[in-house]
Formats: sequence, C-alpha cells, structure tokens
Amino acid sequence: MSPRSKAAQGGALLSRRNFALGATAATLAACAREPEGAYVNVYSARHYDSDKRLYEAFEQSTGIAVRVLPANAEQILERLRAEGDATEADLIVAADAGNLWRLQDAGLLQPAMSASLEAAVPARLREPQGHWWGFSKRARVIAYNKGAVHEQEVASMDDLTRPRFRGKLAVRSSSNTYNLSLLASRIERLGAENARRWAAGVRANFARDPQGADTDQIKAVAAGEAHAAIVNHYYLLRMAQSEDPAERAAAEKVALKFPDQAGAGTHINISGAGIATHARRREAALQLLEYLVSDEAQTLLAPLNSEFPIRTSIQPAPALAALGLFKEEEISLDALGRRQAEAAAIFERVGWR
Repeated sequence: MSPRSKAAQGGALLSRRNFALGATAATLAACAREPEGAYVNVYSARHYDSDKRLYEAFEQSTGIAVRVLPANAEQILERLRAEGDATEADLIVAADAGNLWRLQDAGLLQPAMSASLEAAVPARLREPQGHWWGFSKRARVIAYNKGAVHEQEVASMDDLTRPRFRGKLAVRSSSNTYNLSLLASRIERLGAENARRWAAGVRANFARDPQGADTDQIKAVAAGEAHAAIVNHYYLLRMAQSEDPAERAAAEKVALKFPDQAGAGTHINISGAGIATHARRREAALQLLEYLVSDEAQTLLAPLNSEFPIRTSIQPAPALAALGLFKEEEISLDALGRRQAEAAAIFERVGWR
C-alpha cells in the first residue's frame, strides 16, 4: 500500500471514530430549514477565538450569518467526499497549504477569482487558478533554551542534525501536518535524498519519542529536557501572553530563531480558504473569502492570534513585530501537498514516528 493510501485509510478510520457525522449533518440541515435569511456555512479546521471575532465582524458588516462546522483537516476531507453534491459546505478553511492542496486534488474546491482577491493576496500565497487563498501566514522556526544554546548554534535547520544536539531535540510526531510540510518543502528545494539525510540526522538527536503539540516542545526546552525544538512561531508568543504564570515563566527561558537566513530562508505556511465545489451559497462564500483578506480583517486578525498578515502593509502584532524582519523561503506552496506522501514515506523510513 502506498504512503498516500495508508494516509487516506488512516484518515478515514479517524473520521469514523471521532467525527459525529450524523449529528453534525442534522445540525446543518436544521440550519437550512430555518426561516429565510442570508447565511454561509464554513467547514473549518481552525479553532481560534480570533476567527470567531472575524466572523462576527463579517456578520455585522454584511448581515450574512456565518455558521461554522469545526473539525480537523482529515475529517473535513472525508466528510466532503461522503457528502458529495449534497453537502451544505460553502467555504472550507484549512490551517496548512498542504491540506488545501489535498482538498483541491480531490476535486472538492472550485476556482474563485475576483479583482479584490487578486489585489489582496500575493501570488505566492494562493493557488494560481483560485482554488484556495491564504489569509494568514506562519513561520516554522527553532525554539531554543537561552541558557543552554548560543543563537549561532541554531542558524540553520541543518544545525539540528549536528552531534552537538545528540539527545537534545524535542519534536512532535511526523504525522503532524506542520512537520510534513516542512519536509515537503525541503524535498521540493533540495531533493528526496537531502530530505532523508536531514530527517535521519534530526531523528538521531531526539531527546525523547515524539509527543504532544508545539507548546509541549517549548515546555520541554524550558525545563531543560531538550535544548531545542522545531515549532511554529506563534506558540511561544501565546505562552508569553498566557494567563498561566507557569507558561509565562517557561516562555522567558526560550528564544526563537528564524533559521536559514544566509540560505533559502525560513519555511513558511499559510492558513487559507477555498469555496466548496458544490457550494449552495457561492456568492456569500465569495464575500466571506474576500473579507478574510481585506484590510479590515487583516488588521483585526493581526493582534489576535500572533500570526503574520499576508501583506507587509498590515502591521503585525507588537510582540511579533519585535522579532524583526526575516527572509522567507520561496517555493510554490502547492508543493506542500504534492510532496506530502513522499515526506511521510521518508519520515517512516528514518524512524521518525
């Protein structure tokens, strides 16, 4: 069985175990039977309070109600396949370009173009035919213990393969989409053999078996269980602003490094959205998509979730701006999907579970 087939089979099992299809279908069907009024249904793999604020602002501005069905990316993919042209989905939101590509590849997104979308979203942060559009950006960076690591020791992702970090790295599972996209981007730039050597080198330096989310890796670094970890940039910023004193204390011990500034640049990814192929409320979905990339929404989102706006003209949150400018890796983001199965196979081959 191919890596992609294994991934699809595993995703289907996960969907059947964890996603109450009948209950949520009934919920959306009930929505459709309510008295007439403008609304749009969103299937979303993002579960942030910031998104609720965006939807509320859109509702107030347009009078169009936003109804959100939350699930993870695999569940959304399997649900849309199962629903076919009977789906109630209008707009699909995903937290990774690789997952957006998978939705497109499965024929579950339709092209959507408009002058406002094209003006608002840089070409490299969207699909050329308009199947999906980025509305926020994140960087995959190195978190390191300030008391144990010098900044120059983590100048590149390649530095994490060095003997200096033997038994000193905390990582999350290779099945995590952020890690899959990180390796997929390396395959795209440098080839599969280079990617295999890198993954094997990082695997050799594990401080423990992969576990937890990015926040857990940062906590391990702060506690001295590891000296460095690979994380999305915003997790540390959230910890630094947490209401939990223990999280704030842990964040004080950790710094972030945007790696590969002397080379290809730091790997970036997006959250984005596309209109469902069988959307019943296409115009409302297009309005919401245009709103998500508008100056109003971008300015509102910037301080709420510590993500980068998609345009440099929008000022990021102060804590994020304080990190400074950095060079971004420039590859076609559809590679994060095209190379995903290959990345999963490499992770499995080197024993990064």
